[in-house]
Amino acid sequence: MKVLALGGSILFGDFKTSKISEFADVVNEFDGKLVIVVGGGKLARRYIEIARDLGANETLCDMIGIDVTRVNARVFSASLRDASSKIPHSPEEVEILLRTCKKVVMGGTFPGHTTDATAAIVAEFLGAEELLIATSVDGVYSSDPNRNPQAQRYERLTSSELVEIVSRSEINAGSSSVVDLLAAKIIQRSRINARVFLGTPENLKKALKGEKIGTEIIP
Repeated sequence: MKVLALGGSILFGDFKTSKISEFADVVNEFDGKLVIVVGGGKLARRYIEIARDLGANETLCDMIGIDVTRVNARVFSASLRDASSKIPHSPEEVEILLRTCKKVVMGGTFPGHTTDATAAIVAEFLGAEELLIATSVDGVYSSDPNRNPQAQRYERLTSSELVEIVSRSEINAGSSSVVDLLAAKIIQRSRINARVFLGTPENLKKALKGEKIGTEIIP
């Protein structure tokens, strides 16, 4: 059983049905059990901006974002075969649904947790074989490749090395990390195998087949 973190911007970035269908086709071809954690993307960010402008605190903004991730999850679930019609709100609910369904799609669960962190928690709870993280870049770099053209992409890292790289990135103003620190620390403590890769349908197919792509994270 695998867990996939699929960013909302990757799946719903341009709101094109054809793109969603391409990802759905790949997931439908996968014969094993798969939990897909879908992010909120642009729509969630827009709602959060509006709520913040209206005076909502950050926890409430997080809750609004979670609501959007669950709508995204329901839309994607509708495109899949062998998927649960229920959108779970906790790892425990995921475990129950996997008893009768091969595919489970979910959104966020708790304020302050990113899509990656939620997926890592679910993977740890279920004892998943592997955590797949589909992102907007093709792996983990030594520094932010958008700011440093000389940044090195790693083919393989230990989870401890991942935590160190992410920690270094998060303290540099203006830099962004491909995996957030909470997710990296959960990957480290759970000793789960993970893979970070550029989120395209073709790459997802390769990742689900176990092919070498992006950056492999080992315990």
